[in-house]
Amino acid sequence: MSREVLALQLFFLVLVHGALADQAARVVEFSRSRMEMQYDEQDAAKHTSQHVNHQLYMSSQDGLKEADKVSELPGQPSRADFDQYAGYVTVNATSGKALFYYFVEAVQDPSTKPLVLWLNGGLACDFYSKRKCYLGILGPGCSSLGDGAMLEIGPFFVNSDNRTLSINRYAWNNVANMLFIESPAGVGFSYSNATSEYNNTGDRSTTADAYTFLTNWLERFPEYKGRDFFITGESYGGHYIPQLANAILSNNNITNATIINLKGVAIGNAYLDDSTNTRATIDYYWTHALISKETHLAVQQHCSFDGTYMAQCRNALAAAENEKGVIDPYNIYAPLCWNASDPQQLHGLAINVDPCSRYYIDSYLNRPEVQRALHANATGLKQPWSDCSNIITPENWKDAPMSMLPSIQELISSGVSTWLYSGDIDAVCPVTSTLYSLDILELPISSFWRPWYSDDNEVGGYVVGYKGLVFATVREAGHMVPTYQPQRALTLFSSFLQGTLPPE
Repeated sequence: MSREVLALQLFFLVLVHGALADQAARVVEFSRSRMEMQYDEQDAAKHTSQHVNHQLYMSSQDGLKEADKVSELPGQPSRADFDQYAGYVTVNATSGKALFYYFVEAVQDPSTKPLVLWLNGGLACDFYSKRKCYLGILGPGCSSLGDGAMLEIGPFFVNSDNRTLSINRYAWNNVANMLFIESPAGVGFSYSNATSEYNNTGDRSTTADAYTFLTNWLERFPEYKGRDFFITGESYGGHYIPQLANAILSNNNITNATIINLKGVAIGNAYLDDSTNTRATIDYYWTHALISKETHLAVQQHCSFDGTYMAQCRNALAAAENEKGVIDPYNIYAPLCWNASDPQQLHGLAINVDPCSRYYIDSYLNRPEVQRALHANATGLKQPWSDCSNIITPENWKDAPMSMLPSIQELISSGVSTWLYSGDIDAVCPVTSTLYSLDILELPISSFWRPWYSDDNEVGGYVVGYKGLVFATVREAGHMVPTYQPQRALTLFSSFLQGTLPPE
């Protein structure tokens, strides 16, 4: 990321008025640290074709699968029709670095279903708060357990009493075996005994640790070796997923063996390209009546989005943020959480999601009986579980490429099934950003734009097939697509696994 882009992002952050101190400080640090980074074409090449040393850390996994089995979660509504597991996988014995995972097998015939890894990215502002979030700011460090498993696609949701669970009828383990990793170490229950490692974290080390995790986890669950494997996720997963996927392919080539049988990747509302995302966000504001025509024109006139942001451009972008007001940019039509201890009744909303759900999850996962059931926090972590890490700070994130499009292109060239999908009411990684990224890739169209339908016979969104890539939108979905449109998300996910376009 260029110094000018980072300076611009920092400029937005100092405008914060009454924002939560920890969240604002987190992103300011991230911007400041990225300004100090040197990024060049050699760096880009390293990110495009990275691999993990095939002599990676491996340890005996004997007996650990049985120890990780979760008999029942506190507050679970009934006995589950599937097996669930949770625990730690050590990825570095010297530093005592271990990643926490939660794994739920498919409801029916798990031996015939694929293995799917879900990776969340990170949020730069309080997703459900009434505070402002600012343009183009995303960072890593949020939990795939708290977000992916318990807020989006896992088998259970946390109720507003913070103690009991309800069943997610559109959970993705209806069609696949689902694995969630809290990554990197320092996120959620994952940790390192050498806390100095937290000061040197980035995309590269996160990829290496995730790859080490997977190879050891497959030793613990050997029945999944050779199984069709898919990687899914969202947001800063636009960095994590292509890099991990390319590392898997590279190491398969190095060892001349299919260590991990990668079949496809699917990324929702992906953060792929710094400059494209900033330009696309302003265009999204304008096309959704969040800013005035005059401000949109001012941005077009004064901002080139080529890495140079002069004063007039910064002023125009700041005006856009002011005009947008205090809304949840991750779903521009969603209500805000004003009081998590007094859950709102959301009757009549088109998108009936409790905006305080994240706070229920936080409370639930910090309950001692829940942590015991999950085999979590066995070492007595100094910090409570939190959805987004206060240990993996923006200052500590040492490397991240400016654009992931070369990595996406490499995946396409490898023949791996590659899907991008966008909830159409997200203003943080908006649908326009993905469309602009597709313009840069210049892929030939193989199946023209059309609507697709979910089981409710409503238009679920729109889809277009390119040579080597599928792009789909999900109608009336925000940044975290399955949270807002669970049925449509499951339909789309099922089509992805089957290798077919979503139904007409």
